[in-house]
This record gives sequence, C-alpha cells and structure tokens, in this order.
Amino acid sequence: MRPALAEVVAAWPLGASLAAAVVVQGLRDGRRRATLNEALHELRRPLQALTLVQPEAAATEPMALQGSVQMAAVALERLEREINGETMVTAREPLSPRPLLASAVRRWQGRAALAGGEISLLWSAPGARVEVDRCAVMGALDNLLVNAIEHGGPQIRVEARVERERLRVAVVDSGRRPRSRSGRGSPAELIFALSGRRRRGHGLRVVRRTAAAHDGRFHLRPLSSGTEAVLELPLCSTGRGGGG
Repeated sequence: MRPALAEVVAAWPLGASLAAAVVVQGLRDGRRRATLNEALHELRRPLQALTLVQPEAAATEPMALQGSVQMAAVALERLEREINGETMVTAREPLSPRPLLASAVRRWQGRAALAGGEISLLWSAPGARVEVDRCAVMGALDNLLVNAIEHGGPQIRVEARVERERLRVAVVDSGRRPRSRSGRGSPAELIFALSGRRRRGHGLRVVRRTAAAHDGRFHLRPLSSGTEAVLELPLCSTGRGGGG
C-alpha cells in the first residue's frame, strides 16, 4: 500500500535528517581513513629508510640512522593516538636547519643510488635559524626527497637559501627516470614493494600541512627538465645571527 502524500510530507524532515547524518558520518569516516592512511604513510617512510642502511653506515653516519628511528617512533605514536581518538602533541624549537637537510640527504642517498642517481646539498643560508617541530620538518623533507626519486629524475639537488626573511628549501630533480633493463622495475622499486600498495598524494599533503602549520608555504614548479618543489619556512627573529 502506497503511503499518502501527507504521510510522505510529514516524514520528510526525519528522512532528510537521517540522510544528512549518513552523509556526515560518511565524510567523517572518509576523513578518518585519510588521516590513518597518512599516519601509516609517515610510518612507512622511516622504516623504508632503515631498510636501506648499510651496516657500516650505522657506525659512520649515526645521525641519519637516529633520525629515521626518531621519526618512526613519532609516526607510531601518531598512529596510536589517531586510532584512540587522541590529539598529537607537538613542540617547536629554534634550530639551525642545515643538520636536518644534511641528515635527510644522507638518509636517502642509498635510495637514490639504487635508482641510478644521487642527491647533493647546496647550502647558501649561513646563520639561518628556524623555530620548528623537528620531526615534522624532517618528515616533510623525506617526503620531498622520496617524491623526487620516485617521480622525478636521478640527479637531485637540495638547495637552501634565505629570501625575504624565509628559509627557502628547493628540491630539484633532473626529470629523467631510468628504467631497469629487465623491465620488471629497478632494485629500488623492488625494495619499496615491501611497503605494500603505493599510495600517491599523501606525501605532498603532509608537506603542505607542515608548511601551513609553521606559517610557511609550499609549491611545485615545473622546469624545462624536471620539477622544483619548494618549502619555505619563516626565520626566527634572530634567524640571521651566528654561524651555520
């Protein structure tokens, strides 16, 4: 038996409310899945870096190893808090960014070598200091470097300089991706298969969020060959003093 028009009209507000609730819940579930996927992504990055550490490098370059372990611990804590609905507490500190950049370059040099390339650091920001969440910025740098290795070219430059009271960090790739002779993927691609399905887009979203959280900026710029990814962070009020 069909409901009368009056009954349909009377039930409309309740039906609309239920439909809206379903949509809102779906959006919340979607956002939660995206957040958890990003947390997993940020846990995979340092674990991938750790798989590439050679035994001799652990002794000669402990800072690169320590950075990966620290980021893995922070990413695991973030994932745990996301699962339990808790807020991640972050802390900023004034520091020289050069050690962070140098550590990131060392951390991913092996990954670049497996892809047939290398990473170089060009530091032109003497005395620059920024007030940042150390692990958040380290994660952003890792994402930029891995993105350049996977989607850019084998020759990658990390250029740092000061512009208009900001630290400008540019990751520039050469725009040519070598292919393995077997056609089955490079050794680097085989190693990264251990992380499961590739999820694209999480890394750059993490970089954008990190830039915004620090009142900075992030943008991509295509070049005649390759791509330039730029992360800008405000300098401390004493950002041009001292060495570095």
